[in-house]
Parts: sequence; structure tokens; C-alpha cells
Amino acid sequence: MSVACCVPVVECVYCLGCVRWVWKKFLYTAGRESENWGLAIASEFEPVPRFCRYIMAVYEDDIRNPISTPPGGYGIDPDWVIVKKSHEDTQGKVSPYLIYVDHQNTDIVVAIRGLNMAKDSDFLVLLDDKLGQAEFDGGYVHNGLLKAAEWVWEAESQLLRELVERYPDYTLTFAGHSLGAGVVTLLTMLTVKNREKLGLLDRKRIRCFAIAPTRCVSLNLAVRYADIINSVVLQDDFLPRTTVALEHAFKSLLCFPCLMCIMCLKDTFTMEEKMLKDPRRLYAPGRLYHIIVRKPFSSANIKPIVRTAIPVDGRFEHIVLSCNMTSDHGILRILTESQRTIDLMLEKHQSTDSMNIPEQQRMDRRDSLAKEHMEEHKAALQRAVALDVPQAYSPSAYGTFRNIEEGPDFGKPGESSLTISQKRRESWDELAGRLFLDR
Repeated sequence: MSVACCVPVVECVYCLGCVRWVWKKFLYTAGRESENWGLAIASEFEPVPRFCRYIMAVYEDDIRNPISTPPGGYGIDPDWVIVKKSHEDTQGKVSPYLIYVDHQNTDIVVAIRGLNMAKDSDFLVLLDDKLGQAEFDGGYVHNGLLKAAEWVWEAESQLLRELVERYPDYTLTFAGHSLGAGVVTLLTMLTVKNREKLGLLDRKRIRCFAIAPTRCVSLNLAVRYADIINSVVLQDDFLPRTTVALEHAFKSLLCFPCLMCIMCLKDTFTMEEKMLKDPRRLYAPGRLYHIIVRKPFSSANIKPIVRTAIPVDGRFEHIVLSCNMTSDHGILRILTESQRTIDLMLEKHQSTDSMNIPEQQRMDRRDSLAKEHMEEHKAALQRAVALDVPQAYSPSAYGTFRNIEEGPDFGKPGESSLTISQKRRESWDELAGRLFLDR
């Protein structure tokens, strides 16, 4: 019709809509989404640079003779690298990884590297994310990453059991970057659901650091597991904000306007209430740590800060148009900025120490932080109730969440990617009310 009238009305309206969207994006800055979050402290953020180093060590073929080390090295004792697997060892089912016993920090670490652009198998894992394809523990997850996590669990669960029993005071930590961050997120959830296979490992001994993660879990799971899963995002990083299907995103990399067109249409015609109530929509997992290192519209570095929260709405929902949106995703860049951040935190902490604060007062502060995190987690669940976030199926039969209707084999790896369709429905009110029973 617009062509017949010689006036491209539809085309003009579409162009104006795109221009408005792009203008709003240029005005949108990364700091806005976390401006109301609290500030992280040194004790909770301290492990991040260390785990970045461990993840980077996976890139080396021979850790004893590294080819390229980051400033400060990898911080790894090669004698305590228990397992190190390459793409060939995993047959392309999952990115390369290592298992390391960190005696200095009383930690058993499973570290998984990020996407290898030269490996088709990594792309196949990442792009296997059809909406609503994989169900897990009462929510939805990224199908390809779930399969990869299942592969690691089947291959290494027996070894992990031996290690946690040999070192009963050590924490079991999963750490990964990018693609690997999504895998360790789901591997952590698998571990929590199958703790009896690790000798009934205490949930408090399990934790996960997902560095620059892909969106891999539905909102109810992202909030529920926020007590043990931590996502770290450097300022403008694009991947945790990429809401389009990753298949479309990577197909559009050679046509940036195509990707922007897809994002424009989705952001323009999808209401936030609808997004929150879509049980299949995936999000960055767990507690979020947002590293801010630059002023808006500036490339100059500032004194970095780290904000943290367990948000329900506003979990990195908007792409930030920035010249740093891809460079902020790199593991070396994240290591550099997180190390700079923790150095500044520790410097302030040392100046506080010079005031001779009693040890009991420091312990009280640590206990207070743990209590604050617990209360924040509970508040996030209550916020989810208020926003009517859907909880499609009953919670896990393991860990904090009880469901007497499910048997002990519920969620067992290998059961058709853990897609179990006939589960008792349960409201968020019930879930929130029971969340802390086992604390």
C-alpha cells in the first residue's frame, strides 16, 4: 500500500523506530542497571582474579612449560593438577577443563575455559539453545550447556567424590568463562541435586563463579541458586545481555545491522512484564557482580568499584552500545580489571587494619555479611513472588528444596537431558516459605 501511494509509510515508521531505539541505547549506560545495588567487599570478591587465572591455565597445553602467562602468572602448582582434558579428550562434548586441588586456599577447583572460535564443536554446544527445549529442576536451562555439564558430571563425579572425602574441609568450586561459565553453572546445579553421589556433600561447601556467563537458566532458577552461584560481569560485556537466541546472534556477527535489527524489534515489542512471566526466558545465573571501571561515554579508567545484588527484574536486560562491549568479555581483560579492583579493596582494608580493629569485631563483620546475603536471597524470592514469576514445576528433591513426591533418582544425569514433564506444580509462595528450612 505504501508503495502504491509512492510514500513508504511502513518503511519510514520502521526506520524512525530503529532510530529511536538506537538513540535510547546510546543514552543507556552500563552503570544504570546496577546503580541501586550494594557495594561488594574484598572478602567476597577476592577469589575472582584467582579463578580467572585458573581458567586461563586451561588454555596451556603444558602448564609446566607455559607459552604465555598473564601478569602474576597462573598461581597454580602443576603437581596438584589432578585432571586436565583437551578438546580431543572430551570429543568436543565440552570445552577443555582442569581439576585442581588448591591447598593454599583449601579449594577443589573445576575450571572450564571459554569458547574456542576455531572449534565447531564449541559452537554446536553454544547454539543448541532452542527456547524451552530443556527442563531442569522446575525451570528451563540452555540445552547444549546442560548436555556438556552432564558429560563432565558422568566423567568426573567419582573423582570429585574421592577428593571431597579426602579433603573434608575444602570447598568444591566450579569456575568458568563465557561458554565454560554456562557449563559450570549447570554443573553446579547438577552437583547440588545429586549430592548423595558425593557423600552427601554439604550445600555450603559448593560454590560457583561464572565469569562473563551466557544466559543459561530461567529466572526462578537464577534466583533460587543465588546462594551458591555468582556471576561476574565487566561493565559493558555483551554476552550476559544478549537476549536473542545465540544462534541468531552469531549468524548476525558478519552483519551487525542485522543483529541490531533483531534486538530493536525484540526490545520494542516485548513488554517487561511479559518477559518476566515467560518461564522459558533465560538469564544470567545467581548473584550478580558488576565491575564498573569507566565513566559513561568515556574510555578513561576510573577507580573501579564492584556492585552486587540478586535482582529479579533488571538482570542485564539491555545491550550497551559501546566500543568496549566485546573487549569487556575477554578473560584477560576481566582478570586485569578484577585484580585492579581487589588491589584497591585490599589497600582500603589494610588502612582499616591499621586502626587495630579487634579480631572478634572482624568475625562479627563476616557473620553479618553472611546474614545479609541470606536476607537478600530471601528478599529476592519474595520479590519474585510479588512479580508473579512462574515456577513451572516442583523444586528439586535435593539440598534446600524438598519434594517428597519425587524419588531419589529425579534429575539423574543422562535421563534425556533431564527433561521431565510431569511434575507437581508449586507456587513461588510455597517455595519462598520453605527456602531456608535447611539453613
